[in-house]
Amino acid sequence: MTAPARVDLSDIDGFWTAPIAARAAGFAALREQEPIPFYAEPDFGYLPPGPGYHALTRLDDVVEASRNPQIFRSGQGSTSVADMPAEFLEFFGSMINMDDPRHARLRRIVSRGFTPRRLAALTDEVERTARTIVDDVIDDGECDAVTEIAARLPLTIVCDLMGVPESQYRFVFDRSNVILGAADPEYVPDADNIVTALLQAGGDLAQLMRELGEYRIANPTDDVTSALVNAEIDGERLTPDELASFFILLVVAGNETTRNAISWGIQLLTEHPDQRAAWLADLDGVTPTAIDEIVRWASPVIFMRRTLATDAVLGGKPMSAGDKVLLFYWAANRDPQHFTDPDGLDLRRSPNPHVGFGGAGPHFCLGAHLARREMSVMFRELLTRIPDIHATAEPQRLRSMFINGIKHLPVAFTPGGAR
Repeated sequence: MTAPARVDLSDIDGFWTAPIAARAAGFAALREQEPIPFYAEPDFGYLPPGPGYHALTRLDDVVEASRNPQIFRSGQGSTSVADMPAEFLEFFGSMINMDDPRHARLRRIVSRGFTPRRLAALTDEVERTARTIVDDVIDDGECDAVTEIAARLPLTIVCDLMGVPESQYRFVFDRSNVILGAADPEYVPDADNIVTALLQAGGDLAQLMRELGEYRIANPTDDVTSALVNAEIDGERLTPDELASFFILLVVAGNETTRNAISWGIQLLTEHPDQRAAWLADLDGVTPTAIDEIVRWASPVIFMRRTLATDAVLGGKPMSAGDKVLLFYWAANRDPQHFTDPDGLDLRRSPNPHVGFGGAGPHFCLGAHLARREMSVMFRELLTRIPDIHATAEPQRLRSMFINGIKHLPVAFTPGGAR
């Protein structure tokens, strides 16, 4: 059975560039008429389209697939509809494109760098960085909220966490844009050379981390790179290539997703002044639920892919070994079976069983706690110092079916702050 003709999830320049309300309506129609449709794969130009994929649009189906990694496997690719060479997957995806036991081994070693003590020590750094970001724009009365606010916090924290010097921040920012925005002409103008651009950007980041990792073996500090290159579990260490690959995953996932959640949050506060007023009236009480609601609504990572290891039935639909399945978090986070007024914004929403950080299971986001912390601190800084910040034009959205991104968002506020 094919999907309704009016909704084509493989149409990047149609469905995925349409207004957000049209996207939501399309997924709502699928949930009602055919919740697990099958689609032909998009033609990305640099690879021949594969055999197609099943699309999961309901929360229950996404959660079930996430909880059964022995059937719904990640090793053949999680972030791309198309099948990529194994070396390409590991280079760009690290453990996100792995199954156990390799995934468990790598995550075990990597977790040594993200201890509660180290993350707790980051709190002061996150607050200092957020203050500096607002200090730098507060007297101007306007700025690009993406490049001057939202992108700077996670980029600074991730780079500082890994020990990357400030002189390299822009270098990392530009290359992470290429990796997640390769289909957008602003980041890769030459559509005929997307693979070349990807490999160059990934190679640049990998070389940066290989050099830093080698230096930290002989000159360790208290950064995560030092912890990772010197961590040994059951006699195993990260190889230089594994360290480089993990760094690419960290700067891309830890930078881009948090940046887009903050950007969408600013846009949402512009569209919902009543919600802004409620947050301002009870900053401490509303912040925890507000952050999760922004993540739910924005769903910065639109989908992850799995490949079936065996025949299975999901949501009443038979599937075969080798079939591709896309877990559309964006759609699952608007499932009316689990969310009242799913297209609306309720900063006090509770419970909020969203899958904005991935579904339950071994691939749940390693950095979810840090992302929540960064967003909480950034919005507290904005709401207390420039509480009238608002978008002055529509967001310039990223051309992508994988990342729900905003490239630019012009905003204005009272110069010098209102408090």
